[in-house]
Amino acid sequence: MKFLYLYLIIINLLAVIVTVRDKIAAVRGHWRVKEKLLLLIAALGGSPAMLLTMLLIRHKTRKAKFMVGIPLIMILQLVIVFLVLHYGFGNF
Repeated sequence: MKFLYLYLIIINLLAVIVTVRDKIAAVRGHWRVKEKLLLLIAALGGSPAMLLTMLLIRHKTRKAKFMVGIPLIMILQLVIVFLVLHYGFGNF
């Protein structure tokens, strides 16, 4: 269980760092982080921190891919967590 908590902390910190880096690059007109990478980080568990960061720094908030996609990813992740906790790992 410690590994899971550590993983979630790291992936969410990564989500914040990458999102802020992309915002800074966008403002300065520099190389940007690919949207696929941002969505991958969200799908790998960084969705809560990424969504919160996007809202706080107003980054990608006009893009439906992110403002609908990341909450959908979070819902899917919550459903998976519920199923695992309710039915256990053995039934998957």
